[in-house]
Amino acid sequence: MMGAFNAPLFAAAGIEAKDRVLDVGCGTGQTTRLAAQRAYDGNVVGIDLSAPMLERARRDAATEGLGNVTFEQGDAQVHPFPDRGFDVLISRGGVMFFADHVAAFTHLGHALVPAGRLAFLGPQPAGPDSAYARATAALAPFLREASPASRGMGSLLDPAHIRHVLAAGGFTDIEVAPVEAPMTFGTNAGDAADFLFSMGPTRHNLRDVDPTTITRIRDEVHDALTEFETADGVRITGAVWIVTATCA
Repeated sequence: MMGAFNAPLFAAAGIEAKDRVLDVGCGTGQTTRLAAQRAYDGNVVGIDLSAPMLERARRDAATEGLGNVTFEQGDAQVHPFPDRGFDVLISRGGVMFFADHVAAFTHLGHALVPAGRLAFLGPQPAGPDSAYARATAALAPFLREASPASRGMGSLLDPAHIRHVLAAGGFTDIEVAPVEAPMTFGTNAGDAADFLFSMGPTRHNLRDVDPTTITRIRDEVHDALTEFETADGVRITGAVWIVTATCA
């Protein structure tokens, strides 16, 4: 789903052939592998907490024959990275979940060379008139309580807060740019509805709702999603911040 934003993220990162790149919250390694293709005379390290995701990441990297990429399991907030060991740090949505953003970015800054580049993306707040809001209108009244996952996702929504956190963490030249792209939520309306109802915040808020009501809501969301069906799947325009900064 977030792959729609790969191109602007990598344009912002400006990875060069000999760069040493750190991918924070790499998940199954898609962005790590894309970075390795760009830093073909350098090396790339992906870090994530999830062992199953990293297992798949290693398998996919081997399948693609990428010899300049490695994956490490750990918490990027405190992981013992080599001091000044990287030229570029990227993250496609993996930095919002830090317990202490200033401490985490300070720690990550020590892993970057002076003038090293940071590029990450995080979500923008969805406006009431957005396409996503229209598609999920039937669900919205039930999403009253922030789940642990949604609290993390919403921790860096405000550009002023992003700038404050990065400046306090030792970064300069901070830019926060809005980017929109069509996000694929499923192959058809039914598939997309299944995906939306499997998300942590949805399950968290519907945990005490009776099955009949859940079925009704899902049917309404399904019908709304048909507006966004295309030959390439259910595509809804999403918006993120692309954040760039320089390590002092």
